[in-house]
Amino acid sequence: MTYLLLFLEFFQTGLFAIGGGYATLPFIQTMMERYPAWFGTLRLADIAAISEATPGPVGVNAATFAGYSAAGVPGALIATFALVLPSFVIVSLIARALEKYRQNRLVGELFRTLRPAVTGLIAAAAWSVVSAAIFTGVVADGFWQAIDWKNFALYVVLLGLLFVPKVKKLHPVFFFLAGGVVGALMGLF
Repeated sequence: MTYLLLFLEFFQTGLFAIGGGYATLPFIQTMMERYPAWFGTLRLADIAAISEATPGPVGVNAATFAGYSAAGVPGALIATFALVLPSFVIVSLIARALEKYRQNRLVGELFRTLRPAVTGLIAAAAWSVVSAAIFTGVVADGFWQAIDWKNFALYVVLLGLLFVPKVKKLHPVFFFLAGGVVGALMGLF
């Protein structure tokens, strides 16, 4: 039954998460709330960090990781296949139709109106990851007490470094490694 649920949940995610890997994160967040046993103590930020740090598309990595967390290797294969299947079918169909109707004004308008919706989905995913990484989740004591100040400081420093021209040219792996080293050091002290 778990395999069928994994397939259905990730198929639905693959069908409606338009805009790339980060658009899958709100769907995974919903799955985490609906099926907490699948994810154990993992948080969305953990899944996003592991998915971003490993080679491959973020959405596929997140599905593979979440599927593995839920049901081991078979779960990882099922979740990954289910996530990719709708895109494969839809892109195959659209490619044929787009070739035929490429110059149609309505097709151009359709793509133009999809852009804001995709941007909104990606912004929602980004906010989920940022809030999970920076806020402790306990706002009852007040907004300022709900902030994990060490994570916030690390976020501000790394974000600021992205605006330094020489640092901006560094490979993104540098930022993952730097964040991991600083995070490990902060955990030690």
